Amino acid sequence: QVQVVESGGDLVQPGGSLRLSCAASTQSFSIYAMGWYRQAPGRQRELVATITNSNKTNYSDDVTGRFTISRDNAKNRMYLQMNSLKPEDTAVYYCNIGGARLGYWGQGTQVTVSS
Repeated sequence: QVQVVESGGDLVQPGGSLRLSCAASTQSFSIYAMGWYRQAPGRQRELVATITNSNKTNYSDDVTGRFTISRDNAKNRMYLQMNSLKPEDTAVYYCNIGGARLGYWGQGTQVTVSS
């Protein structure tokens, strides 16, 4: 069983930045595709960004140009750099390792964008 832990969520003002981190307890970290998802109150969980094991990235239209997903296989970590944050980015952000259908999920980290 792979354990996944997110960190870095916080309260930030509109226009601000945050960096989320995801740590996974697996020796096979480098072979996994992974991603960030988010769920706002009253809404379904949605894709934010994904990164393949060859570092190919994909972003939702809502965050393209503002967010950057990256990974450090040597540290078993994945990151989400979030810039120009908007109130509509407020959500619980989840890390996924290995795909949304059959992969592993963390417990989530809260991001709140508010003045």
